[in-house]
Amino acid sequence: MRKVLTLTLAATASLALFSSSVSATPADRPRELPTEIYGGAWAEGHVQGIAIDQRKGFMYFSFTNVLVKTDLQGNPVGSVTGFTGHLGDLDFNAKDGRVYGSLEYKEQESFYIAIFDVDRITSMNMDAQTTDVVKTVYLKEVVADYVADMNGDGKFDGNIAETPDHRYGCSGIDGVAFGPEFGKKHGEQKLTVAYGIYSNVGRQDNDYQVVLQYDVQRWKKYEQPLTESAPHTSGPEKVDGKYFAYTGNTTYGVQNLEYDDYTGNWMMAVYKGEKPQFPNYSFFMVNAAERPKKGELVGQPEPEQGDLLTLAPGGLEHAESGVRGWEFAGEYGLISLGGGRYYASKAGTVTEDGVTKHTGHAQLHRWTGRTPTPFEKIG
Repeated sequence: MRKVLTLTLAATASLALFSSSVSATPADRPRELPTEIYGGAWAEGHVQGIAIDQRKGFMYFSFTNVLVKTDLQGNPVGSVTGFTGHLGDLDFNAKDGRVYGSLEYKEQESFYIAIFDVDRITSMNMDAQTTDVVKTVYLKEVVADYVADMNGDGKFDGNIAETPDHRYGCSGIDGVAFGPEFGKKHGEQKLTVAYGIYSNVGRQDNDYQVVLQYDVQRWKKYEQPLTESAPHTSGPEKVDGKYFAYTGNTTYGVQNLEYDDYTGNWMMAVYKGEKPQFPNYSFFMVNAAERPKKGELVGQPEPEQGDLLTLAPGGLEHAESGVRGWEFAGEYGLISLGGGRYYASKAGTVTEDGVTKHTGHAQLHRWTGRTPTPFEKIG
């Protein structure tokens, strides 16, 4: 039996270490949370993202080609399988009770938000295409940047990092989270989607994290079943906002994105970049309250203006580039739980019956604000 340690309500009072934001609501402050939740071992791929429904007591793990639902003790409740694309970061939308995730089909040049009706996930190995548990919405803005013929040779080079194609170095999408419009700490929640960015040290136009925002209140009209043999193109014509955070090139962009009401920041966990002129931090934060500023996007082949985000103060600062950041391994899953508590997922492997499988452990952390790592593990 796995012994699960819990954090009591009395202990959470000691976690108010430094917050400039509004306190979490009672629904966001459960009486106890396990210090670790095990997502199981899966052959499909490594853990990509996590989400939680604190009120009902369920956890969700993405393992590249499968969505896994557990209770808060790590007991499996159900799973959704049958994806041949890449299922990435997840977030739970408290407003409609569904889980949203990034879903990529690079070869088909199709990028979607997958929306899971998680109340219907009640058994293992439910098929994504034949059971009515997942709908998808096509992201036209992402596709346009992904397939952009940047060198004007009349052809698109495909899923290749070492090419001048792909506007801003766009490799698709990964990080997703709900939070307020950039420039506001409160207000209507919007679905925020971060681009994947190819690692390419030979180009100058890929040094931004590109982030889109969507109002999903009217997305029902776009939602379609997943049919991989005939990808649909039902989705919004325009984005509600497109923003740029100057961090230096990273390897596949924002892997996990999260809005944190406790610090008032958007959190971005990445695989480190490789350009020697940048510090290549693994974790960035954007000040949510600071309004985006219209400015020039450096390094673009043609002069271009964009809405620029401001990296949050604190942490490490690289004087030469002006980039600020931290060191923290949140790229396999990150959830803000309220009150300065977080789950960060740890990836691992085990061998069962000669088969290597990938594991995910959601581990409880508290905010400290220290440099270089602003979190500490609990338990």
